[in-house]
Amino acid sequence: MVETYIPQNPFDAQAHTGKIAVVTGASSGIGRATVEQMCASGWTVYAVARRVERLEELAQRTGAIPTPIDITDINAVQATSAQVLEQTGGTLHALVNISGGAVGVDHVADGKPDDWAFMYRLNVLGTLNMIQAFLPALRQSAEGTILNLTSTAAEAGYEGGGGYNAAKFGQRGLTEALRLEEAEHNIRVIEISPGMVHTEEFSANRLGSAEAAQKVYEGVEHPLTAADVAQTVTFAVNVPHHINLDRVVMRPVAQAAQYKVIRRRRS
Repeated sequence: MVETYIPQNPFDAQAHTGKIAVVTGASSGIGRATVEQMCASGWTVYAVARRVERLEELAQRTGAIPTPIDITDINAVQATSAQVLEQTGGTLHALVNISGGAVGVDHVADGKPDDWAFMYRLNVLGTLNMIQAFLPALRQSAEGTILNLTSTAAEAGYEGGGGYNAAKFGQRGLTEALRLEEAEHNIRVIEISPGMVHTEEFSANRLGSAEAAQKVYEGVEHPLTAADVAQTVTFAVNVPHHINLDRVVMRPVAQAAQYKVIRRRRS
């Protein structure tokens, strides 16, 4: 007799009550939206970021637990992970690595080593620090999930993107190796790879001003929003554990490829 499989609603809060997650990058953009949506779907979320006041505001609205930390500081990560796991009794079901960022649009010939080092530390080593700190608890959970947010910058190089390409290619390599290494521990490793996302900080931080950032999205109908990406992240961690969304590439319709963006003039 074949057992009938009835899929659960991935956004049913009751289905995820009692599950615990750590989400990085929680002070803004995709990370903040992810905390909001995961809390709304029943998760207990430790919201990780550097800016304490933003975490406290997020905690008041969502019930998330503010967890201030710089993920590039390995000693701070290890100390904080010990505190978190002491509070949860060693239980953790998901680690969602949203933190990341880019600096500058220099060509390789003009690339600043400090900028490249910053992007590598944040996107690759920050992700590594969090994984190493929480992996033992995820293994013990019997059904652990690690989700890494990369970028379509990991799909192909583009002019002015060399440093960010290198960092995101590196983060993808880490993610692919981790999936192979942790399958025997029943840990699913998910990669979400968004293209053009209009958030309040990413392009402004990269280009140095809000005005320059706005030009990135000029004429583009409906670039992705932080909430769009967060919905996909939340769906990926909420589907039944035997389903692994290895890699999800998501772009606005107007961005047909990394090198082709449809920009429409406003009448």
